Amino acid sequence: MKKIHLLLLACLCGTLVFAQPSQVKNANTFAIGKESFLLNGKPFVIRCGEMHFARVPREYWLHRLQMAKAMGLNTICAYLFWNVHEPKPNEFNWSDMADAAAFCKLAQQAGLYVILRPGPYSCAEWEFGGFPWWLLKKKDIKLRTQDPYYLERCKIYLKEVGRVLAPLQISNGGNIIMTQVENEYGSYGNDKEYIGKIRDYLVEAGFTITLFTCDGPSQLKSDVRDDIFSVVNFGGNPEASFKYLRNIRAEGPLMCGEFYPGWFDSWGNKHHMGSTGGVIKDIKYMLDNKASFSIYMAHGGTSFGLWSGANCPPFLPQTSSYDYDAPISEAGWTTDKFYALRKLFGQYLQEGETLPEVPAANPMISIAPFKTTEVAPIFSNLPKAINSVEIKNMEEFDQGFGAILYRTKLTADAKNVDLNIKEVHDLAYIFLNGKKIATLDRRRNESVCKLASVKNGDVLDILVEAMGRVNYGGYLHDRKGITQGVNIVDANGKSKTVENWQVFPIELQNNSIPANLKFTKGSSNMPAFHKGTFTVSKPGDTYLDVSQWGKGLIWVNGHCLGRFWNIGPTQTMYLPGPWLKEGANEVVVLDYIGGKNGLQGLEKPILDSLTEKVENKKHRKEGQTLDVSNVPTTYEGSFANGINQQTIEFNSSTEGRFFCIEALNSQNGRPYASIAELYLLDEKGKELPRSKWKVAYADSEELSGEDGKADNVFDLQSTSIWHTQWQGSAPKYPHYLVIDLGTVQKISGFKYLPRQDADNGRIKDYKIFISNTKFKGL
Repeated sequence: MKKIHLLLLACLCGTLVFAQPSQVKNANTFAIGKESFLLNGKPFVIRCGEMHFARVPREYWLHRLQMAKAMGLNTICAYLFWNVHEPKPNEFNWSDMADAAAFCKLAQQAGLYVILRPGPYSCAEWEFGGFPWWLLKKKDIKLRTQDPYYLERCKIYLKEVGRVLAPLQISNGGNIIMTQVENEYGSYGNDKEYIGKIRDYLVEAGFTITLFTCDGPSQLKSDVRDDIFSVVNFGGNPEASFKYLRNIRAEGPLMCGEFYPGWFDSWGNKHHMGSTGGVIKDIKYMLDNKASFSIYMAHGGTSFGLWSGANCPPFLPQTSSYDYDAPISEAGWTTDKFYALRKLFGQYLQEGETLPEVPAANPMISIAPFKTTEVAPIFSNLPKAINSVEIKNMEEFDQGFGAILYRTKLTADAKNVDLNIKEVHDLAYIFLNGKKIATLDRRRNESVCKLASVKNGDVLDILVEAMGRVNYGGYLHDRKGITQGVNIVDANGKSKTVENWQVFPIELQNNSIPANLKFTKGSSNMPAFHKGTFTVSKPGDTYLDVSQWGKGLIWVNGHCLGRFWNIGPTQTMYLPGPWLKEGANEVVVLDYIGGKNGLQGLEKPILDSLTEKVENKKHRKEGQTLDVSNVPTTYEGSFANGINQQTIEFNSSTEGRFFCIEALNSQNGRPYASIAELYLLDEKGKELPRSKWKVAYADSEELSGEDGKADNVFDLQSTSIWHTQWQGSAPKYPHYLVIDLGTVQKISGFKYLPRQDADNGRIKDYKIFISNTKFKGL
């Protein structure tokens, strides 16, 4: 009779069973003990780092894995992205940079175990959180629920994952020791039966090794099941986070599933950096307490092609560079963080372990400045038109990526009219009779532009560029193009729906440019493809400087390097040496807004150069003072100390547009205030949408020493916070934060997530004020 792994038996019995060392004697075993993981029957501390093979050129997989091993890791954690492996329903891809089995085998060759994170949902700042776009073709689909169609597709996908990767489990002589069930589900929902179904699909697919879930400290209660092992994610303060894990999991090894040494970047915001000292301190604490961990990211790499995702609200598309300020840089270089960790890990090696030599960096080259010489304007290279009476989104035209052009002829003369587009996803370039008149940007909730005077027969073109789909939170159902409709609003405010469109889906791919483009000599400031060549005497890695261009995508020898945008913070694009060839190389640039046409290859990246006027200015003008003395107090209370999310219910619902929290003092008596996340609750106790929220006032924000802007309280990230000023002056309590909800709402309470990484700034006593009109002083 086949031996069944202890955790699989636990899953089938409905109870998590802990193995004893005496129970695990056979070679090639991994199990959960009461106090530690057991590898081949012996206690084992997992020193893991996250690395996504889809973000690394296949030719460099072994190099990056050897770098991780040399840093001192014994395990690699790897997401599978469903949209990479099933680009079309029932058409699976395990080739080239999608060859997960080859990656796992190379990890074993490098002396590393693997923790597998197959999804179906991944997040990871990846397009749609890893979901394939075609799921959105079903209009009523409900992702991450027990929606029958969604579950059916999950089961098909996970069965295929098992076919390919289950043979590589440690019990079969491979190196996969753990497999994750879903991902951070507690930040999205609380249906534990759904988690159980995903677990069952993995078991049916052949995964007999340890299955686990992960989440942040305050979200664990929403997805932890007694029959699945659980780990906790955090970016600091391991002692407090592990205490929270112990409150719901009294026995078993402690593990941090994601420990953040840096952070990802979004367009228009500064490049994020993580403190090396803080990273070393927290990992040393875990090592001293024999706690396992996975560094997210050990090596970030690059979201090549159209794979970078977005957060919402507010809508913040992420950069293609996924450098993450990780210990191993985007190009695979060592960093100060790398060597600090290598030194630390060298003090905690297990019996028989040694640190290998650090692999040499791959050679870098520079490329002399050059220009493109040919152009193919988008409007002159349109695909066949599709006639549609109503506006429809991309997915309804069976389109996954790229841009889409909506064209119509106006049918009446009018003066002083507005064009109102309901839900631009994500940037709309507006043209009237071939002349560009406006750009609408979803990041700023822009939906209206002036058309001035129009006449019967005028041609209206709306070119919509799709950025990455939302990858985290409640706005996952992120369909692209124009998602609701287009109206013309006259000078009297009368609105008329615009119909009868010609639609041109401009599908873009990761490894090819659109077919049949007609290039001619010259350049253009209209949306266009630009082509040129450059010569390389000996291929090597380089960073392509795209700072002279506007916004778009770039392909070199058919490989899409990703998105560029001159607003920054990144102004370069990583170009791996294996994608170059000796002699002439072809470059194609798609630019939606036009630029100066120059390119060159640099040996170092430009990761932090913002050119757009940053709107992260302080939300308090010089001398401005808020006055709430004439507003009745809606509620007052005290927050409990600690990292737990707290739900506050008012005695009755209150109506208002402006929400003010007055922080009266802190838990530790210091003058600082901080908040990680705020959610308001409607009259039924459900979270109100935050997409229209704006900070109307914050009496103090730290913007120099750290990213402490007040907008962080509704950016969906528990690791980013509003923090009052500490560098320079440190204003005393009380501290005020006012949020404009955009419209009048009924509010029955709120959820408050305190700062997670440290106790500094955690609020104790507070008052809440809600008003239909602006508070005095705003």
